Amino acid sequence: MSAIRGSLDDVRRDLPGRLLRLLSLLQSRRDWSGAELARRLEVTDRTVRRDIERLRELDYPVDSVGGVAGGYRLAAGANLPPLLLDDEEAVAVAVGLVTTGSEDAVRALAKLSRVLPARLRPRLAALTGAAVAVPHPHGVPVDANLLALLAASCRDHEFVSFDYRGRSATPSARRVEPHHLVTVQGLWYLVAYDPDRADWRTFRVDRIHRPTQTGQRFTPREVAPVEYLTGSFAAAEYRYTAWLTVALPAAAVREAWFTAIPGDITPDGPERCTVRLSTQTLPLLLQYVATVAALGAEFTLRADDEVTRAVAALGRALLHPSDDSGSASGWISRDEGS
Repeated sequence: MSAIRGSLDDVRRDLPGRLLRLLSLLQSRRDWSGAELARRLEVTDRTVRRDIERLRELDYPVDSVGGVAGGYRLAAGANLPPLLLDDEEAVAVAVGLVTTGSEDAVRALAKLSRVLPARLRPRLAALTGAAVAVPHPHGVPVDANLLALLAASCRDHEFVSFDYRGRSATPSARRVEPHHLVTVQGLWYLVAYDPDRADWRTFRVDRIHRPTQTGQRFTPREVAPVEYLTGSFAAAEYRYTAWLTVALPAAAVREAWFTAIPGDITPDGPERCTVRLSTQTLPLLLQYVATVAALGAEFTLRADDEVTRAVAALGRALLHPSDDSGSASGWISRDEGS
């Protein structure tokens, strides 16, 4: 492990309360003017300049920002500042934050990324690639540096540009207002407003390439990120779709569902509902249809021939595991009008 500059007592002695407050302010926002810092700290502009120089002497990477009034920014440094974290500890903390997946953890990762030396970023990305796959069986590893960049852009209300490949794999150039990062079932999503399309959009983070912070700010808009993401999932149409009319109240089906529904549930009266399921792969759709069947209520299925045949084959396999000629009539009722 690399040596840590000074002991704990040295750091505490070198960082009086006002310097710690100044550090906290610099970490909470991308840019600060000297006048704003002086007002927050209730000191003079000259004292702010002197405190900034003191932080620099202690190896905190504080950059000067140009402009009419000038200002300051906590930047990535050549060495870790004396935060009582050596290289290995800093990487371990960052990996833990990415793996946790909570909004608070992402904000903390954004702060840590401000002072993480460039030499540690490849190690962080490599370790995160191994760690992120563990929490959820369907999770996709995400570059921690990409996640940190997006988290910082959300926090600082800064436009970000990137190349994006959706389900069709057709690349497109995007320039958006990033608002929130949300993790669902092992996947990271960016909820952002797309000015070119004048609407909100969700982007899977693992499909984002070559992201760039533009340095341009935007005024944040109101959005409920989890509700919007859930709604976009429900409205999405994928390659395979099935409609199931179930002899259960809609509320009972929702309560029994073990995860986010890839579609929607519509009441058809007090004791019946229609479940629309839509997925990109047939095996995944069959899993969700089996979930409905496991509720133990009568249901009918409407779908195209490919889906219907696959569901019938699954029913035969469940009813007669050793008999390929078994009938699925007791397990599924096909709507011929589909």
